[in-house]
Amino acid sequence: MRTEYVEAVLELAAMVPAGSALAYGDVAELLGSGGPRQIGSVMSHHGSAVPWWRILKANGEAPPGHEREALTLYLAEGTALLGNHAEYLRTGEGRWRVDLVAARWAPSEPDFERIDAVAERLERELHKLSVPDDEMTV
Repeated sequence: MRTEYVEAVLELAAMVPAGSALAYGDVAELLGSGGPRQIGSVMSHHGSAVPWWRILKANGEAPPGHEREALTLYLAEGTALLGNHAEYLRTGEGRWRVDLVAARWAPSEPDFERIDAVAERLERELHKLSVPDDEMTV
């Protein structure tokens, strides 16, 4: 996966405020590039330096293998949850997930300006990589 794409995904993930979340597909749509699988792959391989728990599957489930840590972070941030998270913390049993309807991040106008800048930079970088050097000189 191209470094430019990874950097753009991580930059957008870092913008999501505490208590909010986005689905992988939301991130792809905001960037105007890739899809949920690409975003999931970036987060899985490179997301440890950003708030990875705020980017998740469309069904609101935490990243596999990180459920307990993610739940602790969601509770600390006041993220809206569905299901029996108290039972899960107590016994390891019970199902829960992020309530993406309530927790989905709604970027403000300044946020959209930052997101657009990231998306435009990504588009320029990807276009530059796809155009042969001899076609770039005019």
